[in-house]
Amino acid sequence: MSHMHTELSAPGPLAPDALRVIPLGGLGEIGRNMTVFEFGGKLLIVDCGVLFPEENHPGVDLILPDFGPIRDRMDDVVGIVLTHGHEDHIGGVPFLLRERGNIPIIGSKLTLAFVAPKLKEHRLKDAPKHEVSEGDVLDLGPFSCEFVAVNHSIPDALAVAITTPAGVALHTGDFKMDQLPLDDRITDLRAFARLGEAGVDLFLTDSTNAEVPGFTVPERSITPAIDAVFATSNQRIIVASFASHIHRVQQVIDAAAKHGRKVAYVGRSMVRNMQIARELGYLHVPDGVVVDKIDAAPPNKMVLMSTGSQGEPMAALSRMANNSHQQVSLQPGDTVLMASSLIPGNENAIYRVIDGLTKLGARVVHKGNALVHVSGHASAGELLYCYNIVQPTNVLPVHGEIRHLHANGALATQTGVPNVLLAEDGYVIDLHEGHASIVGAVDCGYVYVDGSSVGEITDSELKDRRILRDEGFISIVTVIDSTTGKIITGPEVHARGLAEDDSAFDEVKPRLAEALEQALADGTHDTKALQQVVRRVVGSWAGRKLRRRPMIIPIVLQA
Repeated sequence: MSHMHTELSAPGPLAPDALRVIPLGGLGEIGRNMTVFEFGGKLLIVDCGVLFPEENHPGVDLILPDFGPIRDRMDDVVGIVLTHGHEDHIGGVPFLLRERGNIPIIGSKLTLAFVAPKLKEHRLKDAPKHEVSEGDVLDLGPFSCEFVAVNHSIPDALAVAITTPAGVALHTGDFKMDQLPLDDRITDLRAFARLGEAGVDLFLTDSTNAEVPGFTVPERSITPAIDAVFATSNQRIIVASFASHIHRVQQVIDAAAKHGRKVAYVGRSMVRNMQIARELGYLHVPDGVVVDKIDAAPPNKMVLMSTGSQGEPMAALSRMANNSHQQVSLQPGDTVLMASSLIPGNENAIYRVIDGLTKLGARVVHKGNALVHVSGHASAGELLYCYNIVQPTNVLPVHGEIRHLHANGALATQTGVPNVLLAEDGYVIDLHEGHASIVGAVDCGYVYVDGSSVGEITDSELKDRRILRDEGFISIVTVIDSTTGKIITGPEVHARGLAEDDSAFDEVKPRLAEALEQALADGTHDTKALQQVVRRVVGSWAGRKLRRRPMIIPIVLQA
């Protein structure tokens, strides 16, 4: 197994008969999945998703893959293949199309339908769309793409086998091997076996559940648990799920119909996605079950289908937990069913929402106390099956945090895969003469969407935001006579976000004045240098006296 390298240089030129693979997102995190394939001077992109911010990203709306390594080669991109319609695989597409608006988009019917409103919102009209389904083969420049049905927590998911003269790369996308799926569409293991017999040179496999032993529980197994929640609830039921989890919404609608309840959607993305799914025939709604108003029936006959299962601050469920939702006010006796898993990194936010809901008197049913969600990703047993069926020459675990990639790589090694590569975002892998190897790395970081700005917020600025949030700030204003070099006014100290009031800084003011006068006496008259003197004195004092490291904003004016 080839392990991750901490320091890699830029890759050399690509051999004419070699395939290059560059993951630009999704290796080391759950989200912003994007992989670039290069052959013959052309680029093929598989997925382009977003990562949702965590607590250490204050003010950030979304995190994108880094398009920098291919920004000057946009004309070489022959297409964007989308494996399925989840945000961590399609959410970044509009931002990529800002770089070049006419890149062809390839995906299944539902996936393209979920992408369309995003393009409309960003006023992107030029991108041609190619609808594909399992069994289709589409040539995109030097890449021949065969699409294979895979089962996931959203309908119409596809794996893609990419054939070039350098060999065959099979990318699973997100998948599992549910043998009793709600839509009767199973992962096509026969196609995997056929591709394996012909020879798969590089197998890129979903790693999310590689640490979980055995097999992922079928979706149908949670239907009794959902039914039990409905049977034991006497007031309103609020169900929180991903806005793209059509299977889960279908189960809720079926339960509501069985128990004589009405269902209303809450959250813009939920309303939009379920309308699309219903129009395309992926969601089956009995007449009269879905209503437009949240109060269309008495509380004991209503179900609200809501977004916010991951504790997102602005999502509907979080606002309900904060008692700040404009339409929905929770009442004691309401039941909240959180029908989704905890995405790694979101645990604290989710538990805060659960606490808030509980405090308001709601009964909260979640994965921790009931079988109300199953994963959409293959567990270790399923991955072992796939390795034995495909028998690839080289394996590159994708889609997961570092521990997931390692666990997936270990599974591949156990089945006898000759060459397993563990990579991170930005690593460059070349497949040449049947052997894959890490040949270098490109600069590849987080790109932050902050309001209307994309990529303008730096890690340094995020650090400043965290300091302001966690440590507060101190401003110090001093006016100096530019002629005499004497202090005219100040230092005046003002603090925000600190427990101490301004009088606490009386102790440090004489030290500040003394340090500034000494600097002036030594011939230092540059404003920036004098500000550094202020920052150093106040920072040292605050660290020692207050045990804090606030942001310090010195202002030195010369009159």
